[in-house]
Amino acid sequence: MNYTEEDLIMLSALQHYVFCERQCALIHIEQLWNENRMTAEGRIMHERVHEQNRESRRDVRIEYGLPLRSLRLGLIGKADVVEFHRVSKGFWQPFPVEYKRGKPKHDHCDLIQLCAQAMCLEEMLSVSIAAGAIFYGRTRRRLDVTFDESLRKETEDAAERARQLINSGKTPPPVYEKRCESCSLIAECIPKTIGEKSPVKRYLVRMMRDSV
Repeated sequence: MNYTEEDLIMLSALQHYVFCERQCALIHIEQLWNENRMTAEGRIMHERVHEQNRESRRDVRIEYGLPLRSLRLGLIGKADVVEFHRVSKGFWQPFPVEYKRGKPKHDHCDLIQLCAQAMCLEEMLSVSIAAGAIFYGRTRRRLDVTFDESLRKETEDAAERARQLINSGKTPPPVYEKRCESCSLIAECIPKTIGEKSPVKRYLVRMMRDSV
């Protein structure tokens, strides 16, 4: 099954969904966005990458801000960097590179975002892409990523679940976790308040107790 142009969702939604379903809904359903220091630094990093001109060396060509699309996965977006490595005369192997301001995460949200980029490139260019990399600004190092069958399946599942969430038009309730403190939408999400169980009931119980 292939999706139509009207059905495409943003590739970045996969990263948002895997990190936090509520964050994904706030951004892609309710169209909310806010910046904190970390997101501002990340945005500036991406802008600097995308503003660079095409580079060409002897055996490597580098494209910045390359548009991506997959009708099979129903995704549209943009790659920070795609390196094309010459492997034989007339054939250049794509190697996607995603830029992140922080450091490697415990979950697979960044890996899935990069894998989705590779799968878009495979569909667009009719090639097979085995690996890519994520450059983390905090560590100043690249993390090599292999697009094995397990990660590809995770990516396909994330694309389908993110699509179902966005199409539902329903924002999940918050669940407060430590990572919430680093989210730029914490003021809009207010997980500590909304996520509490029966706050009205506790308020009424406290009022009755205090009045005795």
